[in-house]
Amino acid sequence: MGLKKFRPITPGQRFKTVSDFSDITTRNPEKSLLRPLKKTGGRDNQGHISAWHRGGGHKRRYRLIDFRRDKRGIDARVATIEYDPNRSARIALLVYADGEKRYIIAPNGLQVDQRVVAGPEADIQVGNALPLRRIPLGTVIHNLELIPGKGGQVARGAGTGATLVAKEGDYAQVKMPSGEVRLFHGDCYCTIGQVGNLDHENIVIGKAGRSRWLGRRGRVRGVAMNPVDHPMGGGEGRSSGGRHPTTPWGKATKGLKTRKKQKSDRLIVRRRNKK
Repeated sequence: MGLKKFRPITPGQRFKTVSDFSDITTRNPEKSLLRPLKKTGGRDNQGHISAWHRGGGHKRRYRLIDFRRDKRGIDARVATIEYDPNRSARIALLVYADGEKRYIIAPNGLQVDQRVVAGPEADIQVGNALPLRRIPLGTVIHNLELIPGKGGQVARGAGTGATLVAKEGDYAQVKMPSGEVRLFHGDCYCTIGQVGNLDHENIVIGKAGRSRWLGRRGRVRGVAMNPVDHPMGGGEGRSSGGRHPTTPWGKATKGLKTRKKQKSDRLIVRRRNKK
């Protein structure tokens, strides 16, 4: 696993880097775990744009990922490590003793033919899934559930990992990848280890066209628009806007706190933005 660089024979290749995919063991995904994936173009069910600057991009098929790890007490063999176009992490194909196949997020260090298992009695080794109450303090974990039985939602991106720092009663304190410390119920399942593909954060896109391949369209700055198009537009020559940053509809942005009080706030021990 590493990065591949290019000779700068064009401006777009001067700083461009891509993954060398040395950790990938097959190019053919498991057909039974593929589903069609429809593009939204950032539109909601009313046809309005809810996520701007999205559209185009290469066609993809969705891989069904087992975030729940609810096949408990049955050994599984790691058959392949594969590329997934829908996420930054790699995925691993597990073949269980009863013949069932499932994809999981591939942790760093997981090898083909390695045996993994999910359940409260599983060993503390990379790829195994256990409830928080059965994991020793200081262990790095990923694919952590917010609600027991719902499936992993925390620490799923490439190179991320959370750390179990304390236990008290029915709850455990986990340090999130952002630095926030939060309470999780002891019955929440998670997977041992750090998510693989550590070099993902070092990839340099290199050219605008490569962003378009990923379905990301260009963003025009408000100060570069006309006054009819944006509150920060217009002015003779280049300007910096002349006011606090706003959305195209005049609402304050970049720093204005809009988050409403959540029930889950009581579970936050230390916020990520506290020094």
